[in-house]
Amino acid sequence: MDRARACVVGASGVTGGELLRLLVGHGGVDISCITSREHRGEYAFRVHPNLRGRLSVAFAEPSLDSVLKRDPDVVFLALPHGESVKWVPRLVESGLTVIDLSADFRLKDPSAYAEWYGWSGGHPYPDLLGRAVYGLPELHRGELRGAKLIAVPGCMATASILALAPPTGARLVDVGRLVIDVKISSSGAGSQASRLDMHPFRTYVVRPYEVVHHRHIAEIEQELGLVSGERVRAAFTPHAVDLVRGILATGHAWLSREVSEPDVWAAYRSMYGGERFIRLVKDRAGYQRYPDVKYVIGSNLADIGFEIDDRMGRLVVFSAIDNLMKGAAGQAVQDMNIALGFDEAEALGSAPLYPV
Repeated sequence: MDRARACVVGASGVTGGELLRLLVGHGGVDISCITSREHRGEYAFRVHPNLRGRLSVAFAEPSLDSVLKRDPDVVFLALPHGESVKWVPRLVESGLTVIDLSADFRLKDPSAYAEWYGWSGGHPYPDLLGRAVYGLPELHRGELRGAKLIAVPGCMATASILALAPPTGARLVDVGRLVIDVKISSSGAGSQASRLDMHPFRTYVVRPYEVVHHRHIAEIEQELGLVSGERVRAAFTPHAVDLVRGILATGHAWLSREVSEPDVWAAYRSMYGGERFIRLVKDRAGYQRYPDVKYVIGSNLADIGFEIDDRMGRLVVFSAIDNLMKGAAGQAVQDMNIALGFDEAEALGSAPLYPV
């Protein structure tokens, strides 16, 4: 495809704004429409001041008819959970490439939506669910080529899966007993944040929330189960922290046999050796010994590291990402690039910001 016409539905939110920032710098994409119910008629830069002078498109009313009239090739849905499912059937039927950043098409088991999202009767479109590709390129690149419906992974699920996929795939750890601790920034709460995510309540905070049965567990167990070929059981607890961007995931996995450091390196290099957005970070010198969100901000990179705890027979793994980039908009653009045949790194090649 020479050039693609893109529409961003829900473009006034935090993730929608990040999508616009990336797409205005994409050499093969024209932004044909952006939507926002709250800000319809206003120019994008009135909501996203960083785009002043870069994007002169105004927000339109979010409706299927309005979007289809703009004749896009690809539609990004930056909508709340439970809203995208109302858009996807008609968009897919119209032959468009649909990239959904909600959770509405991430889980393969239709009944899982009753357990994890409270949808009575499970998923209403099991046929579309079966066609959706889970948009984690490091695990599903082949399926993403030419895909028409892509479900972008959750940000915390992305960090967790990337950290744990190599050791689970290499059968180095007990996949029935994984423990994941995640620290996430305030932008993960979106633009309609709760009172507790307002500045006076968020500053100086390290606050656990949804400490058990978090929805991202379903994605983590699904994807690591595909990698390992076994049933995976994961405990997962997130913490809200005083950062604007970034996620640090720390995973604890108990070794299934005697494992050396070269064994673990081999697992990570085997899976990620050719990956453009994965950096393995385990150093004995310099400013960065292990992954740290400070060194990925503004990029589509995932920094991954590990350490072996010989005393406890435990593997500790780390993953640092920018939740708005590799955890959302950056990964969505990476998925689009693969699906439409662009260079995978188009619009995503910038180095992380430093210092921040």
